[in-house]
Amino acid sequence: MRSTFRAPCRALASFALLSIAIGQALAAESSPCPERDASCLDTIQVTATKRPESTLHVPAATTIVGGERLRETAPQTPMDALHGEVGTFVQQTTPGQGVIIVRGLKGSEVLHLVDGFRLNNSIFRNAPNQYIALVDGQSLDRIEVVRGPSSTLYGGDAMGGVVQMLTPEVRFDGQDWQWNGRLRAIAASADDSLIGRAQIAGGREGMGFSLGVTSQEVNDLRSGDGRERAFTGFTQRSADFRWQFDVAPGHELMFALQYSEQPRTPRHDALVPGFGQVNPENATFFFEPQARRFAQLRWRIDKANALFDSGELHLGRQIVVDDRRLRDFGTVNEDRERNRATTSGVSGQFGKDVGERHHVSYGFEFYRDEVESSKTRRNISTGATSVRAPRFPDGSRMDGWAVYAADDWKVGKFDFNYGARYSRYDIEVPGSGSVPGVSLSPDDLTGNLGIAYVLSEDTRLVMNIGRGFRAPNIFDLGVFGPRPGNRFSSPNPNLTPEYVTSIDAGVKFGGERLSGEVIAFRMNYRDKITSVLTGNTVGTALEVQNRNVARLQLWGVEAGARYRLPSPDMELYATATWTRGEEDVDTGGTMPADRIPPLYGKVGARWQVRESLGVETYVLYASEQDRLSSRDRIDPRINPNGTGGWGTVNARVSWKASDRFQLALRAENLGDKHYREHGSGLDEPGRNFILTADYSF
Repeated sequence: MRSTFRAPCRALASFALLSIAIGQALAAESSPCPERDASCLDTIQVTATKRPESTLHVPAATTIVGGERLRETAPQTPMDALHGEVGTFVQQTTPGQGVIIVRGLKGSEVLHLVDGFRLNNSIFRNAPNQYIALVDGQSLDRIEVVRGPSSTLYGGDAMGGVVQMLTPEVRFDGQDWQWNGRLRAIAASADDSLIGRAQIAGGREGMGFSLGVTSQEVNDLRSGDGRERAFTGFTQRSADFRWQFDVAPGHELMFALQYSEQPRTPRHDALVPGFGQVNPENATFFFEPQARRFAQLRWRIDKANALFDSGELHLGRQIVVDDRRLRDFGTVNEDRERNRATTSGVSGQFGKDVGERHHVSYGFEFYRDEVESSKTRRNISTGATSVRAPRFPDGSRMDGWAVYAADDWKVGKFDFNYGARYSRYDIEVPGSGSVPGVSLSPDDLTGNLGIAYVLSEDTRLVMNIGRGFRAPNIFDLGVFGPRPGNRFSSPNPNLTPEYVTSIDAGVKFGGERLSGEVIAFRMNYRDKITSVLTGNTVGTALEVQNRNVARLQLWGVEAGARYRLPSPDMELYATATWTRGEEDVDTGGTMPADRIPPLYGKVGARWQVRESLGVETYVLYASEQDRLSSRDRIDPRINPNGTGGWGTVNARVSWKASDRFQLALRAENLGDKHYREHGSGLDEPGRNFILTADYSF
């Protein structure tokens, strides 16, 4: 089956590339695109430049999913909205979670932001993790992804790119008090899930507030082979509040609160036997609970002065709860972990036009991350308890501060974006028993250069060169204990920072009828922190340790296109992303890099039959991936013979019954195909019907 699947995948990729090439000849005058279209190149972004600017006009490679598209996808987690989009591969280890792989990098190698505040903390793994799902996907207004190192504006962790999740602004016109709101219900058949969302907003010109709550109840999943997958249900509760008001002309304050909790989510891949396993690794493994609490204060200034034309100051505090209850298979000892990462941060960003050709951006940031961690063990037969070594060294702290400056310089048909950033980290990890403490203060000067050349009003040649830097965090330095795949992690106090250099180049075009992009990239990653086998065992488990032993080469092509027919009101679109990676490890020679996605993407058509009725059909696809690293081959989540290619046929019908009430029915995986995304820990849903009802008032 795998060999026969290569041809259609290559055909789909060829279609995407061919449509982009044809677009050079067909592109017409520039005009704004609908916000629902993630492939559209003439939408407005804020992440790549920290100011509103057309994605067509910035050199950086970006993927935007707007509010309407988010509402259409009705995601369980924010990452669900990025399936098949350009340069964003979705990996899911267990239910209720998800992570985006950007240019072969993931976890702490990609910076995740919520309304400008770092979601990444000092216990973020440089591997798939569960924390992104603690952002309520139903509360978001848009997701912006900047692909490639964004070292000037964002610094550490932005090695592969930046994923920013943005919630709606609350603004009203007129002096009279106004109200609006929305009720939403989403029901899906493959997991008998139900998502409910209620939100209300009120205000007048210069003042407004919003309040929203979301509830998710997800049951065990049915995959394409007709089996019900145990340990795939979860519950999540979320709430958000925002208050914005003008304190003076040109000065706005915003105060926001966000809360999300999964009370008891199973670790599916640890509770069912994986590839190469007869028994599961654990008899009990629950994230109990996972939670995120976030508060933010923003002061926005849109009144020009001698220092800046506009500016923002952010003050925020985030607490991520990562508590666990687990028991190994075949033992009566149950462990309960209590882990907290508290992040406090302040940042400022400012912009000023200097003449007609320069826009200068500059800013600063400071973050402090503090870790609390403890573990107790209980014998479930006798009830006896004891204190055990925690997952992370309790009392660890990581401070990071930085200053940066960047310039957007337009010269004739050229647009240069360049800048530099100085970053410093102070890391303190207390010693425990025979394990020594760690005190590190790494710093570095990083920067990037982006160039856009105007071929025509709606076509740009682009190129970006960047250098990134990531200091080891608390997870890298201090994590120890059992790991998936019968491994035991020992701490390493001698880690040093990682570095990446990157270059990409391609073409962007955005017109009324056709828009798209083709971007080729290459990245050289050195001193990469990698988990390696030490050759020792701890009990029956293989001992592993994080070490700066890897050099990673990543390269690939990202492409997307959209063509709008003038009559009927129809759009055709296609995306394709191909990535390849080679890793050179001091202890084991050269091998394929870990968890590199296969060729993947989406091909579809959207037809607005009439104002009240819309139809969409699309194919999601991925080729086989049998280029596995030695770590991939022993990972029970990955078939050691490789992950087979797949394709699913999907459709969506939307009906606007009135100005206030809308219904949509989406049918996923109509062929009921049994498949798994490469690197994921559970199979994907079988045939799945999703009904969405929205009522606005």
